[in-house]
Amino acid sequence: MMQKRTGAIELTVHGRLSGDTFPIFIFYPSLGAEESVQKGPYSMQLAWNAPIAEGIFPIVVISHGSGGTPLGYRDLARTLASNGYVVALPEHSGNSRNDNSLEGTDANLFKRPHHISEVIDAVLSSEAFGASTDRTRIAVLGHSMGGYTALAAAGGKPQNEAREPIEVQADERIRALVLMAPATPWLQGSGALDHITAPCLIFSAEHDAFTSSWHTDVVLNGYPDDVPIRHMPIANAGHFSFMSPFPKPLNQIPGFLPAQDPEGFNRAEFQPKLAKEVMKFLAQTV
Repeated sequence: MMQKRTGAIELTVHGRLSGDTFPIFIFYPSLGAEESVQKGPYSMQLAWNAPIAEGIFPIVVISHGSGGTPLGYRDLARTLASNGYVVALPEHSGNSRNDNSLEGTDANLFKRPHHISEVIDAVLSSEAFGASTDRTRIAVLGHSMGGYTALAAAGGKPQNEAREPIEVQADERIRALVLMAPATPWLQGSGALDHITAPCLIFSAEHDAFTSSWHTDVVLNGYPDDVPIRHMPIANAGHFSFMSPFPKPLNQIPGFLPAQDPEGFNRAEFQPKLAKEVMKFLAQTV
């Protein structure tokens, strides 16, 4: 794909399945002029509110981790958008930095996957993006709790801690999954992943203190035998190493774990490598 500039816009989604109203950022290929855009603590070079470039583009939804923020993945999103993807980054209401009231609840397990479907609906029905997106080429990327979200949205059958089913409506439009240090304890039931048909690329971190290797094993051992899955362990990485580097002063706050990596790991240098592997996989699957 020809590299373009990155346009961006912020929209509000009114969810028909979750019942939630939540914001999303959309990064997309554009020919508009980029300028410095400040959103909270994050400064980005974007063509804000610029028209989308001419063409029909695949959709990527990125699901953030528990208590996280969509712009924690801005580097990956920007690279994908400038290379021809429409990238939607929802803020999961009730499980984000701004409102984490649903963390650890069944409601969160139910709502998160449905947010993904609602985001896809919003992009496809949008006046700005509907005619420029390919509804047959949709992928979901998820980090940590976002990994659970992606798997459940694509047909996984989650259970709560009491082993009671969480009734999630699978979205058959999802054609590929990328999981980064996924959290998977709710997908350990017999046959929990049997109905997933989307090929999967899964990244794990060597020094992950939050989602240790058994979380990845749940996916590797439970994925259907006839569906492609690839595992890429990342040497010396930590759980949060898949996120964009945090700006000052956030990266200097003692005890602020999302900004921290194992000694010797360079998150800024890793970001383009991560994007390259993700784009290679998406080019083969969506």
